[in-house]
Amino acid sequence: MATIQDVAREAGVSAMTVSNVINGHPNVRPATKQRVLAAMARLDYRVNVAARNLRKGRTGTIGLAVPEIDRPYYGRLASAIIGAAARHGLRVSVEQTGAVRENELEALSLSRNRLYDGLILATVGMGPADVEWLRVDHPLVILGERIFGGPVDHVAMPNVAAAHAATRHLVERGCRRVAIVCGPPTEEVDASGLRLTGYRRALAEAGHPGDPALVRHVEHLTLEGGARCAREWAAGGLDVDGVFCVTDTVATGVLRGLADAGVRVPDDVKVIGFDNVEQSAYTVPSLSSVDPDHDRMADQAVTLLTARIEHPELATPQREFVSTFRLVERESTASG
Repeated sequence: MATIQDVAREAGVSAMTVSNVINGHPNVRPATKQRVLAAMARLDYRVNVAARNLRKGRTGTIGLAVPEIDRPYYGRLASAIIGAAARHGLRVSVEQTGAVRENELEALSLSRNRLYDGLILATVGMGPADVEWLRVDHPLVILGERIFGGPVDHVAMPNVAAAHAATRHLVERGCRRVAIVCGPPTEEVDASGLRLTGYRRALAEAGHPGDPALVRHVEHLTLEGGARCAREWAAGGLDVDGVFCVTDTVATGVLRGLADAGVRVPDDVKVIGFDNVEQSAYTVPSLSSVDPDHDRMADQAVTLLTARIEHPELATPQREFVSTFRLVERESTASG
C-alpha cells in the first residue's frame, strides 16, 4: 500500500504538505493541492482512518443502545442519530437491549471495550435506583423518561405537554368520552405514565370527569394490544368517541380493531397517536399524531455527546434537554 511518503515523492512536495491536503488545511495552494490529489489517485492511496483515529485516542465510532430496532419509533430515531453523527464525522454502532435492565447495564459497562468514543443509551429497563451505574469513565448521553437529574447529559420528550395537546385536540373535535391506551401501571416514572398525566390534565381542564373505565392498560404497546382494546370496546357497546394512544403502533392496532368491528373512524370514534412515525401517514384513515421532533432530539444527543468527546477535561454541569413537539392532524381526527 502507498504511504504518505510515497505520495510526497510522487507529487514533489513534503509529507507535511500531503498531510495538510488530507486534513483539509486551508493554507495549501490550489495548484499544490491538485498535484497531491493527482498523486494520490495514481498511487491508489487510501487514508488509514483507523490508524489516524488511534493516534488521536479515538475510533470515530459512537454506540447507540436502543430497546428494539424493529419498532418504527426506534428505527426512526436510530436513522436520525446516524444522520446527525455523520454530520459530525462519526459512525454509529447500534445494539439492541430488549428494554431489559441487565442488557442496558451491559451496554454501559462494555461500551469502552467495544471501542466506542461515547454511548447514547435509551434507558427503558433502568430506573432511578440505577443512577450510580451512569457514573462511567467515558462520554455518555441518555434518552428517555425513566431517569431525570442523573450524572450525565439527558435528552427527553415533552411527554406531558404533548399528551395534553393530543387529548385537548380530541375534546376540541367534539369528543366527550375520550379513552387512553397506555402501558402497564407502574410506580416509577416512564413515558407512558407521563402521557397518562397529560391526558388526565387535559380532561380535567375541559371539565370532563375522569372515568377509570376509559383508561386501558396493555402489557405491551403493540399492534395486537391496541386491536384487542378496540375489539373489547366494540363488543361492550363502545361508550367511547375518542381515543388517545400513547404510541402510533398502538393507535394503528386500534384502527384495525375498530375497522374489524365495523366502527367508522373518524365518524364514530376519533383516534390520535404519539410519535408520528412514517407509517402514520399511510394508514386508512391516515393517523393524526404528535411529532416529538426526532431530528432535533437526535441532533441534540449527538451534539452533547460530541462535546464530551472533544473536551473530556471540561467539568461542565450535566444538561437536560426536552424536545419540542407539534400536533399533526390527519384523517383519523377530522371533523364531520
